Amino acid sequence: MSNQNGTILSVNDLKTYFQTEDGIVKAVDGISFELKKGETLGIVGESGSGKSVTNLSVMRLIPEPPGKIVNGDIVFDGIDVRTLPMEEVRHLRGKRMAMIFQDPMTSLNPFLKISTQLMEVTQLHLGHSKREAYDHAVDMLRTVGIPAPEKRVDNYPHEFSGGMRQRVMIAMALSCKPELLIADEPTTALDVTIQAQILELIKELKSEQGTSVIFITHDLGVVAGMTDKIIVMYAGKVFESAPTGELFKNPANPYTKGLLKSVPDPAHEEGEDLYQIPGLPPDVANLPPGCPFAERCERTEEICTQEFPPFVQINENHHSLCHFAKEVHAESAGGNA
Repeated sequence: MSNQNGTILSVNDLKTYFQTEDGIVKAVDGISFELKKGETLGIVGESGSGKSVTNLSVMRLIPEPPGKIVNGDIVFDGIDVRTLPMEEVRHLRGKRMAMIFQDPMTSLNPFLKISTQLMEVTQLHLGHSKREAYDHAVDMLRTVGIPAPEKRVDNYPHEFSGGMRQRVMIAMALSCKPELLIADEPTTALDVTIQAQILELIKELKSEQGTSVIFITHDLGVVAGMTDKIIVMYAGKVFESAPTGELFKNPANPYTKGLLKSVPDPAHEEGEDLYQIPGLPPDVANLPPGCPFAERCERTEEICTQEFPPFVQINENHHSLCHFAKEVHAESAGGNA
C-alpha cells in the first residue's frame, strides 16, 4: 500500500432525487467529500437528512424508478462508479466496496442458512470452491466473535439474536477484505455492550487491513472515538464538515451545536429534561426559501429566511453552511477557551 494516503473515494456535487406524488424529493442535493485510504469518515444527522441515500448512491443501490442520480461524480480508486456498466458495478460491490446495512433481519434471507449466504459472496468474488467457501464462512463467524461458529454456521437467521445477526452482516461485508466499508447505523437496536464490541471490531479490522470506513449514524457520541473527520447533513445538504476533534471542540453551525447538546451527558442532573432541537426536519419536497434550518434555529435573522446560506471556509479543513458560521465558530472557541 505505497499510496497509503491517496484518495480512495471522491464524491463531487452528488444529487439523488426521487419522484413522488408530492413532487421531486431532493434527498441528496449537491454533496461533496473525499475519503483517503485507511481513513474513517462519520456522516451524522437526524433521520431523513440524506445520510443513507448518499451511501446507497455510492454503491449504486438506488432503486430506479423512483430514484435517480441526476448529477455528480462518484470516483472509487480512479473508477467512475456512476458511469460504470451495472455488470462491472456488481464485481466491485461485495469485493472491493461493501456495506453493512441498517436492519439485519431484512437484509438476510430468512429461508437460507447463514452458511449459504456467506458462501455465496466468496464463491462469486474470490472463486472459492464449496469447501473453501464453507471453511471461510466459519472463520468469518469466528472473526466477528460468534461462539461455536462451526455449529452455528448452519443455523437460519431467526435462530440468532439481533446482535448476532448484525455480526453475520459484518462477517458478510468483510468476507472479501474490501478497501471501502460503509457501515449504515450498524449498532442501532443493539444493547450498549454489543454496540461497543461491534465498534471495536470495525476499528480492529480497519487497523489490520487498512480499510477505509464511512460510518453513518444519528448519534454523535458513537462517532467521537471512531472517526478522523465528520460531515453533518441536514435536508440533503452538508451543513458542516471538519476533522472530528475540531467539530466537537469548536462547531461552526447552530445545527451541529444542537446535535452536540442532544448527546446525553453522564453528569446530567436527575430530573432535568434532556435537550432536543425544537421542531421537525423540513419536507425536502417543499423546502422553504433561505436556510432549511431557519425555522428551528436559535439565532435566525431575516437573511436566514430569505437567502440560502453560503458554504463558509473556517480554516483549511473546516467548512460550515451558515450566514453566521464565523460568529458561531468564534462563540464556540470563546466558550472552550
